[in-house]
Amino acid sequence: MIAKRLGAIEAGGTKFLCAVGTPDGELLQETRIPTGTPEETIPQVIDFFQDFSRDFSRSGGEPLAAIGIASFGPVQIDRNSPQYGFITTTPKAAWRHFDLLGAIRRAFPVPAGFDTDVNGAALAEARWGAAKGLRAFLYVTVGTGIGGGALVDGSPLHGMTHGEMGHIRIPHDRSRDSFAGICPFHGDCLEGLASGPAIEARWQVPATALAPDHAAWRLEAEYLALACVNWICVLSPQRIVLGGGVMRPELFPLIRRRVCELLNGYLDVPELTRDIDRYIVPSPLEGRAGLLGALELSARALNQA
Repeated sequence: MIAKRLGAIEAGGTKFLCAVGTPDGELLQETRIPTGTPEETIPQVIDFFQDFSRDFSRSGGEPLAAIGIASFGPVQIDRNSPQYGFITTTPKAAWRHFDLLGAIRRAFPVPAGFDTDVNGAALAEARWGAAKGLRAFLYVTVGTGIGGGALVDGSPLHGMTHGEMGHIRIPHDRSRDSFAGICPFHGDCLEGLASGPAIEARWQVPATALAPDHAAWRLEAEYLALACVNWICVLSPQRIVLGGGVMRPELFPLIRRRVCELLNGYLDVPELTRDIDRYIVPSPLEGRAGLLGALELSARALNQA
């Protein structure tokens, strides 16, 4: 018997990754679409899934059984809201107050899962990645933006809306770092100081062009360590998984060491003493956490239908 085919959309600020896969996490077909305006991007997303469905039907398969969307935000995740599934106050002006979920549902009237890209990635880490077997953990991506997803007992932490962990305020020592920050809402919040675009604006070159021993990485580790300490004290996660295009191997020892210094022995638990190397860890999913998370959202929507 052929496994059901599920659609997955990782909607990012620079690209949409779309895939068709199976409930066990196998990705069968993928495409990458640059993020333009909704009018430019959404038709290409729909075409990808329609082309797959048509070809699959010809070979005797069923149409897509469900679709999952893991989106950049902020987004409306309250199912009781008339704007459920909308992208809301994003800095990307063309996408503000756009009904992303509705646009996909109108093309494919199947069960659909919807959440933030980082909550989706956290779901993937819980099932296939660095957080298997954990009850409560945090996944953070550091890239074009900074976002975090907290999972508790298998479900993303939702309150009045989703968390915005990239927009926390952290100490900004202007004698060490005179950069004003680039967040259009908050200036020098964490994302404004430590995201990929912030690094490029501060040093005038992309993060990928900086040497491993560049001063940028010590400053980046300082900001991410400050953020980790805040998340640890507020959420008490069993593990912090750091992913995204900015993260590189040499950052992890710097972050771990500085976290221990900042906590100063206050939390006397093994995770933060002898096991710190296994507490703040990279994602093993090689940049695919968001797409696999969208697939998991799709599988959950199908199971709940």
